[in-house]
Amino acid sequence: MVSSVEGYLGFLGLLAIERLVELVLSKRNAARALARGGTETGQGHYRVMVVFHSLFLVACVAEVLGLSRPFSGGAGFAALGVALVAQALRYWAIASLGERWNTRIIVVPGLPPVTRGPYRYLRHPNYVAVVLELAAVPLIHGAWVTALVFSLGNALLLRVRIRAEEEALGAAYAKAFAGRPRFIPEVHRG
Repeated sequence: MVSSVEGYLGFLGLLAIERLVELVLSKRNAARALARGGTETGQGHYRVMVVFHSLFLVACVAEVLGLSRPFSGGAGFAALGVALVAQALRYWAIASLGERWNTRIIVVPGLPPVTRGPYRYLRHPNYVAVVLELAAVPLIHGAWVTALVFSLGNALLLRVRIRAEEEALGAAYAKAFAGRPRFIPEVHRG
């Protein structure tokens, strides 16, 4: 029988593989965008983001193994549910952006902003997925220090990232997303 720690480490392994696949897709899409005349911005903080997200998975493992964090049953399953919802949201955002999705800030002149999929409701659904993931994945197995530290660090990174991204996307983006919330969709009562 697989222990909860083994199951958690297996889950983290799958996340690591998923991230590697995403990086291959991102690299391909970034090369296509640059070949179409795209311009990249935000390279300075990008390197910090890569290191930060790499350390996240290491910290999850280190806290669970090093501090013998227990699986908490119901709370752990709830955190797993949130993590899976985050993955679904991430892939909805990626699918909606299609070839325009990558992990860098590359803007191809003349392309209108993507307003389909989750972008109908939010300016930054992929970042919502990241926020949920960084909080939930460690909590699956009680790694609350990792959840707290990386959630706070991510808030600082997103502050820089979103500012750079929205500035790079310019007036067309600002107009298309005027009044649309960044992170939490509005509920309209009819």
